[in-house]
Amino acid sequence: MAAGEEESREYLRQHRLPELLHRLGALLLFHRPERPREFLIQVLERVKAGRRAEGEYPFLMDEANVEAMFSLLDVLGQGSIRPAQYREALKTLGLSTEDLELKDDEEITLHEFKE
Repeated sequence: MAAGEEESREYLRQHRLPELLHRLGALLLFHRPERPREFLIQVLERVKAGRRAEGEYPFLMDEANVEAMFSLLDVLGQGSIRPAQYREALKTLGLSTEDLELKDDEEITLHEFKE
């Protein structure tokens, strides 16, 4: 791999740009605004304000949506899901799973899923 390509990949990783772009795309599809560019600008302004602790970070889903997603994954109603299901849900939401340290036999509860 060329040095320039590796530097580019590191830049993307360092600034978590793939996750940001995935999240922005998911927000667009979820909200389907009439003016997508203006919507994206507003979202990015909210992200900026949230990072400065001046506002709330924009979320794709509210608590009821997260609970509904968990119940879809917990088909048998056992109150927990498997790590593989958890990872896939996070990917679907555009969240990174790189730092997760889960054993295959662990169970994720609704509380942990919300966190």
